[in-house]
Amino acid sequence: MRFPDRAASARWLGLLLALAAPIAVAAAPYEIAVVPMGNTHEYWKAIHAGALKASGELNAAGIPVEVIWKGPLREDDRDQQIQVVENFVGRQVSGIVLAPLDSHALAGPVEEAVAAHIPVVIVDSALRSSAPSSFIATDNREGGRIAARRLGSLLGGRGKAIMLRCLSGSASTEEREAGFLEVMARDFPGIELLSTNQHAGATRDTARRAAENLLNRYGGEVDGIFTPNESSSVGMLLALRDAGLAGGRVKFVGFDAGDTLTAALAAGDLQGLVVQNPLGMGYLGVKTLVAILQGRPVERVVKTSVVMVTPANRNDPAIAALLHPGAGL
Repeated sequence: MRFPDRAASARWLGLLLALAAPIAVAAAPYEIAVVPMGNTHEYWKAIHAGALKASGELNAAGIPVEVIWKGPLREDDRDQQIQVVENFVGRQVSGIVLAPLDSHALAGPVEEAVAAHIPVVIVDSALRSSAPSSFIATDNREGGRIAARRLGSLLGGRGKAIMLRCLSGSASTEEREAGFLEVMARDFPGIELLSTNQHAGATRDTARRAAENLLNRYGGEVDGIFTPNESSSVGMLLALRDAGLAGGRVKFVGFDAGDTLTAALAAGDLQGLVVQNPLGMGYLGVKTLVAILQGRPVERVVKTSVVMVTPANRNDPAIAALLHPGAGL
């Protein structure tokens, strides 16, 4: 090819070099699978909101992240949660953030994920395995202790109480139940525990039926009640209202935020609510997993906040932020 002058030659050479240069390809995003225990309760929606908040910040900082949210519908469907995790392993996602609904049953799938070089961060509830890179959760035993102190104080150290358990195998709620029983036995020996061995099940409906059975048996003598999670608390709330025992006639301390429970606190049907920070768990779960993928060190155990909310402090700004975790997102 003949060029009319040196300047034109330089322009043609620049064009040819530009066409020959490799095309810049955007980095593939980290695919982060976030697997909750269930999808129906407001608690899990707050964890999802936290995960999305983290991915939004990372994307804005030039670190492409895609959050894939998938879990079982019900919080007692171990087989479905196992299948979800195994499917993500087969898909070769970048990493998994998991809230295991059974501390034993999910250990095998998580260990398979890690063996396939897919790091796992556990949130909310412990797993009986050393394979995960990090565990982010409430100090659940302390949450149970806080509940016991509140209920014991409300009853003046005397009377009769019930604890309605959640689900067998759920490490987080079992820790809360253990913390509650520990403080009641040690600090409030004057309070008789009428029932501590009944389980609410996975949904508000199963919890309501279990609560109705307890109130049919003990409603004439019970003075106080503790429930360790959102569904058991809502089920008990509905049963107390149906039995005409709400409004403080029976002192009631529950666990977890949500519109129904927050409104009940304002109405005087709940005298205490132990509140976690699920938004923070979802947020830290994704941020921690990306740090692992980038080769940065992370904490093996991270404890998120847990506080007692009462009718008196529910409007404090810091408390309100925990009661309404999705506000402002």
